[in-house]
Amino acid sequence: MALTEHRDPTGTKALREGAAGVRRGSPFNVPNLITFSRLLLAVVLFWLIDRGERWLVACAVFMIAAATDAIDGYIARRYGLVTVVGRILDPFVDKVIIGGAFVFLVPQPDSGINAWMAIIVIGREMFITSLRSFLESAGQDFSATWSGKLKMVLQCAAVAASLLYLEYGRQSTAQESLATGRDLLLWSAVAVTIYSGVAYVVRAVQIFRNS
Repeated sequence: MALTEHRDPTGTKALREGAAGVRRGSPFNVPNLITFSRLLLAVVLFWLIDRGERWLVACAVFMIAAATDAIDGYIARRYGLVTVVGRILDPFVDKVIIGGAFVFLVPQPDSGINAWMAIIVIGREMFITSLRSFLESAGQDFSATWSGKLKMVLQCAAVAASLLYLEYGRQSTAQESLATGRDLLLWSAVAVTIYSGVAYVVRAVQIFRNS
């Protein structure tokens, strides 16, 4: 549901064209209801992780929630159902799911996720969201880039790998190999999270200078 990026130095044209597709319609249309359901799935996911069992079920819930992110965005754009509520709620729910999953997995033994990883993920999201809100309110285009999208994909893969390891890895004869794969995804997700955050900051500085 992000604004469409155009080759416009100030970003004003892109913002106007993106805002033109946003409706003030009912917040209870199909895409928004899917987004609401993703928030409910997040609650179920956190409950399952906190219980410390049924990791495969938790992974399935997480993957379904992640899939609905693509579904609600596609429906909203395809049928012209992009709303103000949707543009606010959709990224908020995404951050709740990813940030919450990292936080709830920190105290779980063998999850591979440390507290500093959760801090980096949540801190990056909070800072970039605030930066995007400020720039777009000033009429600048600060839509998502490839690094931001790759970051989301890797974070989802890392959470899924952690949940699957908790289900199978500790009892597997290939425990060391599975742990290595899990850690590789986690470190990659954290590295791209940092990189994308820095890339957005550099982009914001360029916008400030051009303005």
